Amino acid sequence: MSTPVLETRNLMKSFGGIRATDDLSLSVDNGELHAVIGPNGAGKTTLITQLCGTQKPDTGSIFYKGRDITRMAPYRRARLGITRSFQITSLIMDMSVLDNIALAVQARAGSSFRFVRPARSIDAVQNKAMDILTRVGLAEKARMTTSALSHGEHRHMEIAIALASEAELMLLDEPMAGLGAEESRQMVELLSQIKGKHTIVLIEHDMDAVFALADRISVLVYGHIIATGTPEEIRANRDVEAAYLGEESEAV
Repeated sequence: MSTPVLETRNLMKSFGGIRATDDLSLSVDNGELHAVIGPNGAGKTTLITQLCGTQKPDTGSIFYKGRDITRMAPYRRARLGITRSFQITSLIMDMSVLDNIALAVQARAGSSFRFVRPARSIDAVQNKAMDILTRVGLAEKARMTTSALSHGEHRHMEIAIALASEAELMLLDEPMAGLGAEESRQMVELLSQIKGKHTIVLIEHDMDAVFALADRISVLVYGHIIATGTPEEIRANRDVEAAYLGEESEAV
């Protein structure tokens, strides 16, 4: 059996009297899109902050391709090939779309820079940034100021930055948040195109998107995973239906 790209073993994290992560064990295979779902307060954000390193578990372990990264700093995890997108976009709004992606390309290449101009002036960086913008459907808006784009397009830019970082493991924290129906459809289409080429952990409330995209789904309730399986298995799981999906399971 091959080594999982990501594995957690018995993670525990408490805040005062609240146990946000409760004996949480998770395994994500190479090239898999693994969705983590659960009601508000289930501990999804606490899980993803532990995976990216901004919070440390009280006990338990996190492994990346067999290597223990439990106490590793976030920047070191990024160098290994782990990247996170946020519920709230973290783009530089007064820069152009292309410059945002070019900086991400340059940062991954390890180039030192003090200003934006070097990224603009390196043909290889510019070409790669344009290739990535083409992949996410934003090539025609490359020269626009980032603030002029829609919220959905900002989400696509965040995926572009993850691609620019050459991440092997993408931790996507509610990429559909705040999107309308058409923007959500476009995001599902984009993630469908990149799944399999990257390993993805998807935290998401949009059940239509989850069931359309996921290879496997883990259901988190009160910090503990109550079920993991294929979309079909999760749909048919009565414990999941009782704890989370309820009547909505008939609609997804």
